[in-house]
Amino acid sequence: MVKVIGAGFPRTGTSSMKAALERLGFGPVYHMFDVLTRTGHVERWLPVTDGKTLNWPEVLQGYESTQDWPASHFWREQAEAYPEAKVVLTVRDPHRWYASMQVLISEGPGRELPAELPEQAAAFFGAMARFGPVLNHIGRSAFGAGWHFNGGMPDDAVAVAAFHRHLQAVRSTIPADRLLIFDVREGWEPLCRFLGVEVPDEPFPHLNESGCRATLKMGM
Repeated sequence: MVKVIGAGFPRTGTSSMKAALERLGFGPVYHMFDVLTRTGHVERWLPVTDGKTLNWPEVLQGYESTQDWPASHFWREQAEAYPEAKVVLTVRDPHRWYASMQVLISEGPGRELPAELPEQAAAFFGAMARFGPVLNHIGRSAFGAGWHFNGGMPDDAVAVAAFHRHLQAVRSTIPADRLLIFDVREGWEPLCRFLGVEVPDEPFPHLNESGCRATLKMGM
């Protein structure tokens, strides 16, 4: 049963949130990493490209929280499917977010790859390629009908406007007592207070998402 729904865009601290929620006992946390590294998970999401409704207990089976795309794009649907779950909207400076997203897109399914890859890396990139239509579906919803993953990010003004629209949509939909708007730089206290748990006696995990993704892509 999902207890915490992540509603933030990629590159808003979603890897740090995954580690933090798992440390607090709200794991496993579903993240893009799971989609691309676990057998059969890409296929769980493909029906959305045909306009079909996902079976959330099936898609999120075995997970107690969600973070990052694709899951965070469907925050509304999950909020309805899991009415007792709390929603965390991760945020950061939108212009820094935009620069980080540009890096993410440049490392995506459309990048030029060597002819031969180690087995694990080949499986990872193969999953990314199969997942491309889902990313296109999500990106068009966020950035406009003409967007596609291999075309890169839209210009700064368009993307930042999309970021602010998303923030407003979540704030206007989820009741205030069910929603935390959270910058991971704030650390444990606001997150733990919102979730009703004690603050751990250790630093909040601040993970470098680009570094984590690069490691996965090398098959390590």
